[in-house]
Amino acid sequence: MSDERNNPASGCDHDCGSCSESCGERDPKSLLEKPLDSTDVKKVIAVVSGKGGVGKSLVTGMCAVMSQRAGYKCGVLDADITGPSIPKMFGSEVQAAANSEGLLPNVSKTGIKLMSANLVLENPEDPVLWRGPLIAGLVKQFWSDVVWGDLDFLFVDMPPGTGDVPLTVFQSLPVDGIVIVASPQELVGMIVEKAVNMAAMMKVPVIGIVENMSYVECPKCGEEIKIFGGSHVQEVADDYGIDLLGRIPIEPSLATACDRGLIELFEGDWLDGLAGELGKML
Repeated sequence: MSDERNNPASGCDHDCGSCSESCGERDPKSLLEKPLDSTDVKKVIAVVSGKGGVGKSLVTGMCAVMSQRAGYKCGVLDADITGPSIPKMFGSEVQAAANSEGLLPNVSKTGIKLMSANLVLENPEDPVLWRGPLIAGLVKQFWSDVVWGDLDFLFVDMPPGTGDVPLTVFQSLPVDGIVIVASPQELVGMIVEKAVNMAAMMKVPVIGIVENMSYVECPKCGEEIKIFGGSHVQEVADDYGIDLLGRIPIEPSLATACDRGLIELFEGDWLDGLAGELGKML
């Protein structure tokens, strides 16, 4: 196929956006969706993992809160269509409105803009029993049809794995970097490898790794108790030349804040390293 595309007689117009073929000439970002004219997002950051249940939504929410506290204008696009949790985490669960320009994101108490499947469903408790193409189409619309306005950071809460929706995000949105979320178990090596390899294929840089559920702090003596055993995240990060930018403990107050829609009130310096790296991107 690559020989045909490089041959002027083949009829190839080099417009990857209208071609379904796969060849060496295709740019992974050739299918970018155009946002609304009023949308000006400086950096799009995807929060990913090779498996579910490691805390991507928590890290996404904390990234947005930290960046907003630092004076940046932030938004969160909840791309986990079948398992959306961002609206509840921010206590912003009323249906999104729309105007003549497009869909209006909800705005949290501190000014973070939010868009999620649960904000457009008539009943948030209804399961999303959709095929992959429909889910991918909604993710595209959350980028192209939402009135995001001026943002310094748009954080994308990704679904787990490397399937349709993550591929859609990487191809349709101008992703500037990814944050990988992992847990301490030995399985982390394979999980991180999948995320790193996908980022490389999509030509997106890895900002760093965050380890969630890293330890429990003893309330009496402050000792870190590693209930999953010794962590393997640092050695995996070293293997891939990636920075470990934060370790989040199993902290009941964080879970309570998320359950009550009060993630914006969290206190803790666990992700200061990640916040510093994000600040360098602007």
